[in-house]
Amino acid sequence: KADAGLYTCDIGTDVAKSKVSVQEKPTEVTKQLEDKTSTAGQDITLSCELSKPDVSIRWYKDGKAIRKSQKYDLYQEGTRAVLIIHDSTVKDS
Repeated sequence: KADAGLYTCDIGTDVAKSKVSVQEKPTEVTKQLEDKTSTAGQDITLSCELSKPDVSIRWYKDGKAIRKSQKYDLYQEGTRAVLIIHDSTVKDS
């Protein structure tokens, strides 16, 4: 975005002008989530990689939003988004 602006080429007797705008690249998932199989009672960690750090993300299970709680831990480390499901049960499938 710092490169955006009005550029001119001035030859003294004439001027050419160009307006430049730079669009932010959309964030992409660069490494997908992997399927996991676990024994009941174990913690399950899911993570994916994003093309940019510090992106606002939301986790969902069957279309319902997941919030940080005793059951779920959510955090981001740079471009890595992590969900930990604590003390997994069959209902977490």
